[in-house]
Amino acid sequence: MSEGTLLLIFVTLQRWGEFHWDRDNTRRLMAQGAVEVARTHYPLLIIVHAGWLAGVWLVGYDRPIAVPFLVAFLIVEVGRAWVLWSLGRRWTTRIIVLPGAPLVAAGPYRLTKHPNYVIVAAEMVLVPLALGQPAYALAAGVIYVALITLVRIPAENTALAQLDQPNGALGSRAGL
Repeated sequence: MSEGTLLLIFVTLQRWGEFHWDRDNTRRLMAQGAVEVARTHYPLLIIVHAGWLAGVWLVGYDRPIAVPFLVAFLIVEVGRAWVLWSLGRRWTTRIIVLPGAPLVAAGPYRLTKHPNYVIVAAEMVLVPLALGQPAYALAAGVIYVALITLVRIPAENTALAQLDQPNGALGSRAGL
């Protein structure tokens, strides 16, 4: 089994686990009275993310690993764990608002409003770079950053403004 395959198995299993955690958290939050906002862009996020993963499998499954980019990826994964730990059972891949619940302001959310999007963008660049695919890394990074900055972050910020709450993390700031 190639190094690329091992890395991609790790990333795929990670996403699979997050998919199930997202589903469970979303159901639980909705049962508590949460509402999903700005859901129209969500299918596009899924397409971009799933397309990235399928594409990186296509171009990188048989590739050796560039160790410096793998190390950078592993460091980014520590940040991912910090985000997930900080949000806990409020983590979803959707924009879910639980009225009356305090916004998460712990962990990386003390430092920045949208840490997970930085982490996911880094992953979308570092995985292809670790697999020797710089053009794929550039394309994936540009597409994801454009979608997040032009659509997703404004939708989250609008949801926060409509709640008239201070800046912080919604239950959705992780995932995609």
